[in-house]
Parts: sequence; structure tokens; C-alpha cells
Amino acid sequence: MVTPDVRDTLLVGPDPVLVAADRAWSRRDEGRVGSRASPLRISEAIAGYEKAGEASENGESRWKLARALFFKGKLTGLDKDAQLALYERARAAGDEAVAIVRRRAPGGPLPNSASRERLAAALARDPDAAPAYFWTAVAWGEWGLLAGRLRGARDGAATRIRDAAATVVALDPDFEEGGGYRVLGRLHQRAPRIPYVTGWISRAEGLRNLRLAVRTAPKNFVNRHFLAEALAADGPTGRAEAIRLEKEIVAEAAAPGHLVEDLAIQDEAKRNLLAWKTGS
Repeated sequence: MVTPDVRDTLLVGPDPVLVAADRAWSRRDEGRVGSRASPLRISEAIAGYEKAGEASENGESRWKLARALFFKGKLTGLDKDAQLALYERARAAGDEAVAIVRRRAPGGPLPNSASRERLAAALARDPDAAPAYFWTAVAWGEWGLLAGRLRGARDGAATRIRDAAATVVALDPDFEEGGGYRVLGRLHQRAPRIPYVTGWISRAEGLRNLRLAVRTAPKNFVNRHFLAEALAADGPTGRAEAIRLEKEIVAEAAAPGHLVEDLAIQDEAKRNLLAWKTGS
């Protein structure tokens, strides 16, 4: 039996604007210089996703917009202010995607008080649910790293990231190669522990989630790189494993499907190895 929303999609067919934006996204590595992407194709993708997002309940275009804005902010060599502006747009797009999937849940809109278990059960069949929550968590995470401790705390960034990433794990722990675990681990590793605000932050929980990410997708560069940085931050006891992980990343070939992303991680791994060698 075909559900009404799937049947409607089959009748209407794919949105040509969204298809064109996806095509630009798939070509985002064109014109790169090393690990720095050209803004040309990714800007084309962003414009297409924004156009497709004019449809009121198009959740797919919105999470893809958040993803594209993150890529442009992270990997095209922009300054801090330009990155922050893009991440703010990505947060908004992600939040809209999440709101859409919650509104169209079977049985009616899901309230803000819905438990993670209820969310996962209600949204399990929605293909936009896991990516909407994941790219929202990523956008808030990147914004929080640049915005600063006080501003991030004021806007509740850490709690938003935690809840979105945990929902991804509940929906699909394998999504984006352990993406939910990866974001949770990075959050616990990097977020400040502020009494009465983020007192739940735990470095041990960060390591646990990052190891789960690596176990889920052991070849993923970002999983291993984040784990290496968390281990190195723990001092000499974790430094040997951290060095081994970063050396493996540097020695391996970047994946063609996310070439610029992997090359950027390799550059970061090389910088870490040099810093750890010199003791800085």
C-alpha cells in the first residue's frame, strides 16, 4: 500500500529545481584548490535549495540547504563573520526542516514535549527526519564554536545540539556513518561545562560516543579525527592512540564522494601531528 504523501510524490514527480540543486551539490568539488572548495557550485546549490524551499512544506529542500550552507561556511575559506552568517542561515533552515517533519507526523503534529522515543517512533518512516535533525545539529554546532561561550549558552546551543543528535541516534544510528554519535561526542568534547547550564557535559561521554561512531563507520575520516582530538585532550595517556589515528588518516586516500571534506580533515590531522610532536 502506498501512503498518501508517497503517492502524491509519484504523481507530481521530482521537483526540477531540487534536481538541479542536487546536481550542483554533487559537483561541489569542481574548481577546488587543495582542500579549499570553490564557491561557484555550492552557491548554485544554495540558490536552488532556497528556490525549492519556497514550497511551504518542503522539508527536503530545507535540510539540504542547511547542509550546503555548512559546506560553504566550512570549506570555501571565508572569514569568521561570513561563516557565522552562513551558519545562522543553516540553523534557521534546519530548524524549519525539523518543524516540517514534526508537523506532518502520522497522527498529527508532535508537541515540543514529545519524548525522544515518541519522536523516533512517529518519524521512523519519514526519509527527511534523520537528515533534518542531523544537519540542524551540525549547523548549531558550527555556529556555537564560532559564536563564543556566552552567546552559545544564551541561545541554548549545547542543549539543541544534544537533543537533535540524540534524536538522530534514535532514528538511525547508522545515518551519515554514525553521524549522531559523532556530533554527540564532539559536543561533549568541545562544549564548556557551565554550572546550571551545561552541567551534563562529560568528557567520558564524549569519548564513549566517538568510539561508537568509529565502531559504526571505522573508515570515516571525521569519526577517527574527532576521536583522536578527544584522546589527545586527555593528556599523555591518550596521545599514542591519537597519533596513530591521525597518521592513518593522513596515509589513506580521500573518498571521491566527499573529496574536499576528507582533504580538509587530512590537513587538520597533519597540523595536529606537527603540534603534538613539538608539544605545543
